[in-house]
Amino acid sequence: MALYYLETSALVKFYVYEPGTERLVGLTASDGGHRFAILSLAQVEFRSAIRRQQRCGEISGSDAGVLIESFRQHVEGRFVVQPFTESLLDVALALIDGYPLKGYDAMQLAGYLVLRSISGTDEPIFVCADKTLLSAARNEGCPILDPCSV
Repeated sequence: MALYYLETSALVKFYVYEPGTERLVGLTASDGGHRFAILSLAQVEFRSAIRRQQRCGEISGSDAGVLIESFRQHVEGRFVVQPFTESLLDVALALIDGYPLKGYDAMQLAGYLVLRSISGTDEPIFVCADKTLLSAARNEGCPILDPCSV
């Protein structure tokens, strides 16, 4: 049973069909009893991504509403939600000094690193589809999964 930490670029793939969706859905369909964690701030990023797709005409308003509600239910009952804390902020600031990361990307990786520090012997797997963020995670010694890679 593995713990997968879903950065938003991967998280959206659970709800909207994109390259990498099948690989992620396969994780949930297996009998491995896997658990999934997200950073609390992923709720903002997720909604932003869905509403952006709606505004661009990629999905309808009603589909966007269904996806947002499904995600809300998963946040309440399925996902381990890593809270945003001051210590996480300090880690994110240090990551920005060392890597060419966007603000939310640094917070996502910081959320993973904080979760890893408290998760005991079962090291979470960092799941992400952003190449720059994956590179930083790899440099931080994180086990990674790029759902878009073969």
